[in-house]
Amino acid sequence: GCAEVVDTELMLRVGLIQKDTNGEILWMWCYPSTTATLRNLLLRKCCLTDENKLLHPFVFGQYRRTWFYITTIEVPESSILKKVTHFSIVLTTKDFNPVKYAAFTRILCRMYLKHESPVKMMESYLAVLTKGICQSEENGSFLSKDFDVRKAYLAGSIRDIVSQFGMETIILHTALMLKKRIVVYHPKIGVVQEFTRTLPALVWHRQHWTILHSYLHLNADELAALQMCTGYIAGFVNLEESNRPDLYDVFVNLAESEITIAPLAKEAMAMTKLHKEMGQLIVQSAEDLENQTDSQVIQDIALKTRGIFTNLSLFSEVLADGEKRVLNLEALKQKRFPPATENFLYHLVAAEQMLKI
Repeated sequence: GCAEVVDTELMLRVGLIQKDTNGEILWMWCYPSTTATLRNLLLRKCCLTDENKLLHPFVFGQYRRTWFYITTIEVPESSILKKVTHFSIVLTTKDFNPVKYAAFTRILCRMYLKHESPVKMMESYLAVLTKGICQSEENGSFLSKDFDVRKAYLAGSIRDIVSQFGMETIILHTALMLKKRIVVYHPKIGVVQEFTRTLPALVWHRQHWTILHSYLHLNADELAALQMCTGYIAGFVNLEESNRPDLYDVFVNLAESEITIAPLAKEAMAMTKLHKEMGQLIVQSAEDLENQTDSQVIQDIALKTRGIFTNLSLFSEVLADGEKRVLNLEALKQKRFPPATENFLYHLVAAEQMLKI
């Protein structure tokens, strides 16, 4: 079917990084080719190059609209890979789907362990690329279409966020609504990735996972790429790196369960009755363990959010070309909202690019 054909064009390349018995880390192989910039980025993201020697079985992130997924394993003593202590399989793709690519890279790891040559990996990669499927007797088969993107969007837990931040979750919701810059810090990359990947679900109507940069280093090139984005969610594992006021409007220190709003963002982020209602809805929905799944919590939030957008349509008008809704400032003023509410709605209109330029 058509859907499968589209799906197969999402993968860009597969690569292999190895650590040998002398502790050398080498970029061994890549199909098709890659650039020096991307290769350096992937070496930086791969935990084998990390000083603190922690093994991260799986990490993912994004760089200039290319997603990367890296699975790393320790080579068992019994393996035929004699001079290798660890290796990482790297995939770069056009799409966000950690669940899917974690599964696929695990299969590729098992193949490399068994055959000791990248040839089998390349065959499987090409099979998935062209047919959306790879079957291997002993390593399990992989079917692209088992991994619907909606599943990837719903994989995190909004509940966990609410249980950590309670009413303060509304700050995150507001920051996302206004397309602000959110920086998240925790020393463990797994925790950062789990938290950041869930945040876009708070503004489900946008289906906006492109704002997610879940694993950043304080590298000039990465930061330049990040600063080209209007709003984003950026994850760091280093406190010094993440605490850069020029990088955020909202700073989330997950280790301390603290959310800080930057001075310059305070005006746009001022809380109103509207926010309070939204915050209460989020907390009530997330705490209703009896009848609620995570996806129902997301739906509740989405419904309430849609209500705010319906509000916007009351004082916006469609331009002559019939395409674009823009704000009618007079109509907004006539509604006589409390100043803070009017201020928030105005900022929301700006974020939605509904201002007449």
